Amino acid sequence: MKTFTKKLLTAALAVLLASCGGNNVQDNPVKPPIAKKSRNRDNLKYMPMTKLPGRWTVEDVLNDYGAYSVKKLKPYFKKANVPYPPNEVIFIALKEEKKMELWAKGDGDFQFIRDYPIQAASGISGPKLRQGDRQVPEGVYRIVTLNPNSNFHLSMKINYPNEFDLYHARDEGRFDPGGDIFIHGRAKSIGCLAMGDEAIEELFVLAAQVGIENIKVVIAPRDPRVLPLDTEAEYLPPWAGELYDQIANEIQVLSPPVSMSKNTTDTQASPQ
Repeated sequence: MKTFTKKLLTAALAVLLASCGGNNVQDNPVKPPIAKKSRNRDNLKYMPMTKLPGRWTVEDVLNDYGAYSVKKLKPYFKKANVPYPPNEVIFIALKEEKKMELWAKGDGDFQFIRDYPIQAASGISGPKLRQGDRQVPEGVYRIVTLNPNSNFHLSMKINYPNEFDLYHARDEGRFDPGGDIFIHGRAKSIGCLAMGDEAIEELFVLAAQVGIENIKVVIAPRDPRVLPLDTEAEYLPPWAGELYDQIANEIQVLSPPVSMSKNTTDTQASPQ
């Protein structure tokens, strides 16, 4: 019995140490068997688990984190004059700036809601090319699944490689462009965007309430509203110009947040 328990603990530890996608390891549906912290109560007490590890649903996440996350999000939406939940959402991830902007729209145009610091994003500037390069992809993506049982608290999988990525991989004879790229919690990354736990709770709840079909994810090497994207670097593939035109076109139609304006030194204020 002791031998079986030791093997079980060893296996669990190996799963928790697995990558988020850089080594083709799935974001496995495993929850650690500890008391579950609910953020849905004002006092934030630890609540006893009501489900077995790995059996959480999106609805469970909404029950546990929904009210707390929405309470934090609504003042930002109110300030931007966008109804909550919105009709559509865009996540703009900027590698160099290490932040993710949240944009949303109701019946009007997209408005800046707020941004989040990216806690970890492995690799350098430039698109992901192959399995194991530990690069965060660059491009225009969609969210395809929400994982309430992530090893990294909560996660949202993006559709890398998309059609653009696959076309250029085939054209260059790259048969393993990688995959399993997530936006997730915690602060470790091997090809994914690690947002920290409270941020991913807000983003996950928002995605569930808006619907993943109404969300776009744009990942850029840096903000093209500040400086044009560099397409001449030696390490970039020859099609980087085409890719960066796509990225820039998606971002440049959105006005920079107030904190980036040259006419003010004011930083974006957190709602009271």
